[in-house]
Amino acid sequence: MASAIERLGLRANYGLRQAPRVAWYLAHGYAMGQLRQLAEAQDPNAARPRKASRPTPDRDRLWRDLAGLFARDLANVEAGIYPMPSDHDGSLPDRIDRSRAFFLDLPEIFKRRKSEAHQEVFNDDFRSKFPRYYLQNFHYQSGGYLTEGSAKLYDLQVEVLFNGTANAMRRQALVPIHDALKGRDQRKVALADVACGTGRFLRLVSDAFPGLRPTGIDLSPTYIEEARRHLKRRRARLMVANAEALPLPDDSQDVVTTIFLYHELPPKVRRIVAAEFARVLKPGGLLVFVDSLQLGDVEDYDGLLELFPSGFHEPFYESYTREDLTVLFGEAGLEPVSSRTAFVSKVMAFAKPERNLL
Repeated sequence: MASAIERLGLRANYGLRQAPRVAWYLAHGYAMGQLRQLAEAQDPNAARPRKASRPTPDRDRLWRDLAGLFARDLANVEAGIYPMPSDHDGSLPDRIDRSRAFFLDLPEIFKRRKSEAHQEVFNDDFRSKFPRYYLQNFHYQSGGYLTEGSAKLYDLQVEVLFNGTANAMRRQALVPIHDALKGRDQRKVALADVACGTGRFLRLVSDAFPGLRPTGIDLSPTYIEEARRHLKRRRARLMVANAEALPLPDDSQDVVTTIFLYHELPPKVRRIVAAEFARVLKPGGLLVFVDSLQLGDVEDYDGLLELFPSGFHEPFYESYTREDLTVLFGEAGLEPVSSRTAFVSKVMAFAKPERNLL
């Protein structure tokens, strides 16, 4: 058991890592807000901000809940569930380069938001290669999820959106994985991360469970290429594929993870993907799911969930917030194991039942 001095040192180390990181992303968010206000002030036709019909948390509540997420993150480190976070945001020149690209791209995002332009990637180059629902400028971002520039900026954009908490929320998915792997030889455990994006969660998995050789699957070739760069020298296999038809054998995975995918899927597709998760999981295997809060999950947050899709072009988000996920995954044959909120996200685990040999 760690001594009081060791615990104090660990907490100081954690704070020295996370506080400057959060400040970096908060500064970006503040500057973005100021630039947006300036652009709207210069536009006499700018629409007034929409007001929520449901309660929203005040600033103090948001800060308390943000601090609570980091307190839980630190507690997980102290408990040995995963190591001290190394968020791998890149070197200082890399961060400055991405920051510059982020701010240069903001005027284009502001223009799309004003005109509600979100179909730029629905073009001849992409429409025969990707599902229609995927060809959106989600978050009004340039290139949707299909360009090298988008892949380069995505993680910065997400951390700015979540005030530097995106990785901390992702790390909460490591807790049920840790529980499932207790006493097991990691080298014999198959884990697939579906909609792996740029590979940030795969790197967290590799840091926490170095014996694993996880598989990452994503529909975007450019995001998979960014994941390859991010995961260099890591033991991960990466594949371009649609979650509706996973290129994995039946009963082949001990763990399937999916992070922030479901709110961007139409209701029908959510069910197809859930069936794929159930198909590839071994009997007794675990699905670990992370996505946005839903209506009723946290008191006073429903107003934020109401406003989010209009400000960030999320056409399937509203229906997601009303989806009964326990029923949805139950229809696919998966049984609920746990559910817990983590700031503006929720972490759920579902198990595929063992086969009855009788």
